[in-house]
Amino acid sequence: MPSCVRWEILMHERFSGVWICKGFGRTTTSAEPTELGRAVLAAYLAGRSARGETFRVVVRADNGSQSVITPGQLADFGWKADPAVCQALPAYLRNALA
Repeated sequence: MPSCVRWEILMHERFSGVWICKGFGRTTTSAEPTELGRAVLAAYLAGRSARGETFRVVVRADNGSQSVITPGQLADFGWKADPAVCQALPAYLRNALA
């Protein structure tokens, strides 16, 4: 059943120790929120030099669940973005994964 999923792309600011919002979005989808978060993070980091910065994505679903996705989770088991999940992303993120 489709639900609204919201995400925040966060960067850790080393000097102050706080997480700074670099982007956010929402979509209505039946995709697993954690998989959607992985796709968001992978797309955001694609072609971007992280320059030693730390990023994460926080995903919140309508049912109250929350997931935190880190770059390490993208390497787990050779993870690849599911094309069906990518369809729930905005065009600028979907195109970054193409």
